Amino acid sequence: MTSVPSAASAPSVLDLAPVLPVVVVDDAADAVPLARALVAGGLPAIEVTLRTPAALDAIRAIAAEVPDAVVGAGTVVSPEGVAAAMAAGARFLVSPGWTDTLLDAMRGSGVPFLPGVSTASEVVALLEWGVREMKFFPAEAAGGTAFLKSLAGPLPTARFCPTGGVSLASAPAYLALPNVGCVGGTWMLPADALRAGDWGQVESLAREASGLRGRSAGRTPTSGLPGRDADRTPTSELRGRDAGRAPQA
Repeated sequence: MTSVPSAASAPSVLDLAPVLPVVVVDDAADAVPLARALVAGGLPAIEVTLRTPAALDAIRAIAAEVPDAVVGAGTVVSPEGVAAAMAAGARFLVSPGWTDTLLDAMRGSGVPFLPGVSTASEVVALLEWGVREMKFFPAEAAGGTAFLKSLAGPLPTARFCPTGGVSLASAPAYLALPNVGCVGGTWMLPADALRAGDWGQVESLAREASGLRGRSAGRTPTSGLPGRDADRTPTSELRGRDAGRAPQA
């Protein structure tokens, strides 16, 4: 998500919290209480993956009923997925990888997006497009913290959200890196708690996750998040869909 000059600057998705929950919703009825639990625990940015039939309805419900959440769509792999996510109310997009066609669609969406990378060449290619914020996926399998450390010197303007195999135990090592804004994870969403509708447990685990780097400087308070229809930049900042289309978030 590349920064562009703006009179009304909004926070980057990478800076909303130290952890971006990666959510798979099987029942859209769970979306709102789940999102409320995550927000109450200090994790306002929520990635709902487009892996289930309920995903778009879940995004739609969260966007409508949880105003303090910044809900986005994950596992976006086609222009059609971009269009569907935007129609449902997604405020950011995340993909496991990218092609020129998908990148064009995400850049044209007018909202922040995190294209997935796992090689230095992919990072360089995105930097040429003005894209400076990316998803590093699958993080653990693709080299983990050692890989990201090796990129910090030659490619200092790239920032990452490592996702894939990241846990409560390994997250601090990622968050200590200068080129990591946040990590993506699922550990605050245990399957047994979701099945039981134990939103108190989800909130407790979210609070633990939000504290991983919540006391460090530069964190953006959730009370200052822009609304869905607020002016948002289409790059590393959250701007509205009707703003001028510039190379990405």
